[in-house]
Amino acid sequence: MFAKDTLGYRPIPLPDRRYVTDAEMDAAASAFHDRMRTRHTVRDFSARPVSADVIERCIASAGTAPSGANHQPWHFVAIANPSLKSRIRAEAEQEERRFYAGGAGDEWLAALEPMGTNDHKPHLDIAPWLIVIFAQRWGRFDDGTRFKNYYVAESVGIACGFLIAALHHAGLSCLTHTPNPMQFLNAALDRPKSEKPVMILAVGHPADDATIPAVASIKKPLDEILTVLD
Repeated sequence: MFAKDTLGYRPIPLPDRRYVTDAEMDAAASAFHDRMRTRHTVRDFSARPVSADVIERCIASAGTAPSGANHQPWHFVAIANPSLKSRIRAEAEQEERRFYAGGAGDEWLAALEPMGTNDHKPHLDIAPWLIVIFAQRWGRFDDGTRFKNYYVAESVGIACGFLIAALHHAGLSCLTHTPNPMQFLNAALDRPKSEKPVMILAVGHPADDATIPAVASIKKPLDEILTVLD
């Protein structure tokens, strides 16, 4: 929680400074790329349990992400409770039925066809954890008064990227799920109106027979996603 009397600028020496050689930088960048290339989104999860400690550490990593004015406008709800997961699945599938019945429009549904998705979401029950990410539109000082958060979507997006990378680094798989609309999550998880649900992450180990859509293995080459101006 922020206190108004701590808002002044006070520079401190850069902590955690690391000195690395050019060769070490190149090796580290290559190793991270190789690791992230093995990340795949799965929809088929094993019921193998995952320690809450692992989930908490991954979320702690997400909490180190940069954010607008350092307001950290996010909140994560980690859910292992079976009845609560079932409630979320039921309400998410209700929204998804509307989506796939035509609410999404023909172009969007056609774009999703190669992914093999539909309104049936058993992973929301089977995955040992669901992590729901909320974006906080505003926060409160320690005296209860409100303050505005800035660059909320960008900040939360970066934190979600950190979280997905941390989960993969820990040896877990996840699936981003964004039923539309998602306001039912506020009621299900008792979150305030100041928070907007951004996504549900189903998290766990892939099932022995897990598959991915063939199209998901196609990634744009570097020369299509990068312009270097030196």
